[in-house]
Amino acid sequence: MKKAYEHALLWFGAGLSIAEILTGMYLAPLGFGKGMAAIVIGHVIGCLLLFLAGVIGSSTRKSAMESVRSSFGKRGSLLFSTLNIIQLAGWTAIMIYDGALAAQGVFPLSNAIYCLIIGGLILIWIGIGLQNLGRLNTLAISSLLILTVVLSVVVLRSPVPVAAQGEMLSFGAGIELSIAMPLSWLPLISDYTKEADSPIQASAISALCYGLISIWMYAIGLGASIFTGQYAIDQIIVKAGLGLIGLLIIVFSTVTTTFLDAYSAGVSANAISSKLDVRKSALVIGLLGMICAICFPITDITGFLYLIGSVFAPMIAIQITDFFLLKTDVSNQAFSWKNLILWLIGFIVYRIFMQVDSPLGSTIPAMAIIIVLCLAVSKVPAFKPAAVTDAPASNAEDEETILSDSR
Repeated sequence: MKKAYEHALLWFGAGLSIAEILTGMYLAPLGFGKGMAAIVIGHVIGCLLLFLAGVIGSSTRKSAMESVRSSFGKRGSLLFSTLNIIQLAGWTAIMIYDGALAAQGVFPLSNAIYCLIIGGLILIWIGIGLQNLGRLNTLAISSLLILTVVLSVVVLRSPVPVAAQGEMLSFGAGIELSIAMPLSWLPLISDYTKEADSPIQASAISALCYGLISIWMYAIGLGASIFTGQYAIDQIIVKAGLGLIGLLIIVFSTVTTTFLDAYSAGVSANAISSKLDVRKSALVIGLLGMICAICFPITDITGFLYLIGSVFAPMIAIQITDFFLLKTDVSNQAFSWKNLILWLIGFIVYRIFMQVDSPLGSTIPAMAIIIVLCLAVSKVPAFKPAAVTDAPASNAEDEETILSDSR
């Protein structure tokens, strides 16, 4: 069983991420005040969903993708397990690429070398295993905390705003970009809370700790863009004169975050087939991510974030409705066409709201619609056709048997 502080450390490391800083930079066109408002609102919404997802999994002692079975059935959960593995493999490649690119700007070496260094450390983290990281993870995260404080002070000590660059961004789109990052962790959280001493406490600590750190990282990115006019983390670190310290921030923050992506991909693979070993599958994902990071340029991730939202927001809306509102039997693993169709409707609605430019983004309207539809459909009596038999009942006993079978 994991203790509260272990969950806090784990999700602290998840929040310390180059990707979070880079996403915060995208909000610079909103200005610092509106940008921070969008960040806080988005994270409150996203982390509330993260908390509820954690409670669902930890209360049933199931991993994230195993808990999906109670709403979509075992066959239906295969779709989401597969999609989750794809998004986690994508995140692994993105994180390694971004980390290598940023490190390259601080201390020039080839991109491939940095990908190999970062990817190699991630594979070592996986090899050590979640249960044995203990002191190593604590040491790495404690060091990163100190270094990140230094980075924050350097970035924000000379608040001289410069003109925002890049495309204009609506407030609703800013909220959506802030929701998207915690939402990307939603299909993972139960992988780590399912063995908690206290399910609700562990889920709350995980969501709260991640949310606070993620807001901090977004704020660094937002502030760095507005106050320095830089949209590249390596240039910010170079201007700050952090040198080796900045390089360590980049490398180890990438490792502590990306390790969770690769490990959870292994857990999702195991949910598809118990024959697939979690650690070996995670190593394969880590290796695949490293190869992709070396071979392919990965720059703008906003489209990727929106895709994650459109897949997993309607999924968790259905799970929340089933678990908290309809009190669905969590042991039920029957395939549900109804919920799969509702999820597809939610996916389409989310994409439509992206074009509408809703002031609340796409996640909240899409989820609200799906929750209402779930509740409405639950009121419709299920149609259960009676079994048909060509053989006539020869006597009352046979007739009773046939009627019994038809039920």
